[in-house]
Parts: sequence; C-alpha cells; structure tokens
Amino acid sequence: MLKGEPARMGTARILVVEDEPIARGNLEHVLRREGYDIVAVANGELAIRELERGEFDLVLTDLRMQPVGGLEVLQRARELHPHTEVIVITGFATVSSAVEAMQSGAFYYVPKPYKIDEVRILVRQALEKRSLRREVIELRRKLQGRGEAPLIIGGSPAMEALKRAIQQVAPADCGVLILGETGTGKELVARAIHQLSGRADKRFLAVNCGAFSEDLLANELFGHEREAFTGARGVKKGLLEAAQGGTVLLDEIGDMPLPMQVKLLRVLQERNLIRVGGTDEVPVDLRILAATNKDLKHEAEQGAFRRDLYYRLNVISLHVPRLADRKEDIPILSLHFLSRISQAQGKRVEAISDEVMDVLMSYEFPGNVRELENIMERAVTLATGSTVEVHHLPQDLQEGGRLARRSGRDFMTLEQNEREYITWVLEQAGDNKTRAAEILGIDRVSLWRKLKRFGIR
Repeated sequence: MLKGEPARMGTARILVVEDEPIARGNLEHVLRREGYDIVAVANGELAIRELERGEFDLVLTDLRMQPVGGLEVLQRARELHPHTEVIVITGFATVSSAVEAMQSGAFYYVPKPYKIDEVRILVRQALEKRSLRREVIELRRKLQGRGEAPLIIGGSPAMEALKRAIQQVAPADCGVLILGETGTGKELVARAIHQLSGRADKRFLAVNCGAFSEDLLANELFGHEREAFTGARGVKKGLLEAAQGGTVLLDEIGDMPLPMQVKLLRVLQERNLIRVGGTDEVPVDLRILAATNKDLKHEAEQGAFRRDLYYRLNVISLHVPRLADRKEDIPILSLHFLSRISQAQGKRVEAISDEVMDVLMSYEFPGNVRELENIMERAVTLATGSTVEVHHLPQDLQEGGRLARRSGRDFMTLEQNEREYITWVLEQAGDNKTRAAEILGIDRVSLWRKLKRFGIR
C-alpha cells in the first residue's frame, strides 16, 4: 500500500492508545461489539510502532502518557497516514491543549469523564468523514485515468439517473440539449458526453453564445476570410471548423441572436459552413451539444427561439438538477472542493466542522455547485488551522445558520431567547462589552449583571 493511500477493507481498523488498563479495556470491548477491528496498546511508543507497521482508519489516543504523549502520536499518525482520523481523549483538558490538538489535525478532542455513547457517535462520524475522503480520492483517480469521463460527483438518485443517461446518449452521436440552472455543471455534463463518445480523441470546444454580439459570434463560430473586414489580415478558422471530428458545446444557446440561429441551422442540416466574407463551403464533421438555463420550448412557442432549430438540437434532453434538490451530495462535494483548493493553495485544511456542515445543508444555494465551490475557496483562504469553521463562511450564511438553528428548536423561554441574543451580539462586537452594551441599548453595568445571571463569560 502506498503511503497516504486509504486502507481498502470492509471493517474499519481502529488503534486505541490508553495507559489506563480499565479505560483501555472498556474502549476495546465497546468498539469490538460495534464490529470494528481493534488494536489496543498501553502507550505512545507502542502506538507509533503500530502506525509504522500499517495504516488505521482511526486512532483514539489518550493525551498524557509517558514517555511519548498523545500529541506526538497524533503528529506521527498524520505524517505516516495523512487520511487517518485521530480523536484525542484526556483527563487533563485545557484550552491550549485542545487548540494544539485541533491545529495538529485531530478530528475531535474529548475530555474525561466521557459518555461511551458520545464516543460511539464520534467514532462513527470520524469514519464517515474518512469514507467520504476515500470516495473523493477514488473519484479523482478516475478523473486522472486515461479515457475516463470528467468527474461528476454525487450519489443522490437524481445524479445517478443523470450519469446513467450520459452513459446511454454519449455513444449515439446525436444532438443533446442540456438543461439546468446557472452553476449546476452543464459544461461538465457536455465534457462527459464527449469523453465517453467515439469522438473522445478529438477536440472539445465550448462557446458562450450570450457573451458575444451577433457579428463577433459569427466570427467566433465560422471564422473569416482574409480582408473580410478591416483588420482581417488572414484566414481564421472558427470554432466549428477547429473542432473538426470533435464536439462543440453551444452554451447559453437561448441567448443566440435569431439571425445566427438561421446560420447554425444550415450547418446542422448541410454539414458545411461558409466563413465570414467567404463564398466557399467548408465541410464539417462534428457533434453539436447545446446548453441553456432557459425554458427553450417556451421560448420557441413565443417566437424568441426558432422552432426548427429547437427540434434539431433537442433530439435528447438531459436535466442537471439544482444543488438544493440533491442536498445529500453537499458533504462529498464540499470535501472534494476542500481537498482540491487546499492542494492548490499549498495549505492543509482537511476538515469541515459539524456546525459548518449544518449551515451548508440548510442553505438553498441559488448559485448551485459553483456557489458551493466559491464558498469553500473563501473558507480555505481564510482558514488558519486544519478545519473550516463557521466564521470562515460568508456573513449571510453565518447569519442564516443562526436563524436556522433557532427556528429548528422547540419554543424557548424569554430568558433563553435573551441569553442567546446577548451571546450573538457579543460575537458581533468581537467580545467588546462596551460596544455590545451600546448595541443592546443598555449601560455596561446592566450588561455585566445579565452576563453574570446567564453565566456568560
């Protein structure tokens, strides 16, 4: 097995490191009953030997041990096996040790005494996170493999149905109309169709029909002859000619001017084109895919899009679902973006806090997958440790998360509401009590009394 590659086994392998025999025995017994493969050792030295022998999915380690402590076990585990999750357990919990553990990449920091059910849940969550990371690695390996389709992430029913449809239509060499909101990944679907088709060894080119005026779009698609207009010093091939034998995606086809639609229809019918300023026909052999965020059928009925072109393009239509309609894909998409962006920025941001994931799962994502990618890029850029936290998210998501958490609870008393509101104001004021008192419209002494009554520090 290569260093850093996740273990491939059905049963999770867990290393328990605890110098107290009774505590070690209890953890070993409970986790074995859960069906895990357990190796239990009495100190940090033995733990590091086990890590050097092979990889574990998860390490549960005590913090204070002699001569090798839990932080050293954590750091060595991260060096040897970057994808192994680590939970640190200690009877001497301090803020500084917790911060150090989390900054070193621990999945969680558990103070003693702990409830065994709490540990069960944390173990399950850590292994789920590792499983997601393993899936991302496998998907990336497929992406890098020669002849594989582009990476389309998601295991939701809607995405599985889309993947099956892509596999079906790709070899057919017919027109495909790809429908979906902005940011859903329509170009990615087009690339997958090309890569799985008989044209995969030829070029794939995409053009946004809404980004050019009519004249510029004609020049972009058909090219021009020498001296076709001022500044045309030589012959230029357009995208349709340059993609000979391959595939062209006409993105935002609904924005194509009507005169251009007539010219495109001729290309589809005659399989040849005429360059701007030319008279000779140039034969073309290519597959044209189209994508739009508009209701093209309605546009055709209203006369805003040519019916004959619509029917020519819409031999088969594929619908790319909104991210809000496949929320079960958010965790793996988030982790995929986190991994890719961290690598690109040369950082080791490897985890997403549960609170952040709760916020993402409750958000509607009007910008779809593209918006999620932008959110994760911002979070990685702002993160100073190994974990994405709520304050790394855009302000509107932070506030939306608070509202969602409030609305998701049972009714609260006035006192509970007041306590939560004061806590929130303090956060917004950067824990500046003078500023918080001003926002609340009370004096500092009154605020101090409320903080004391509610146990807020």
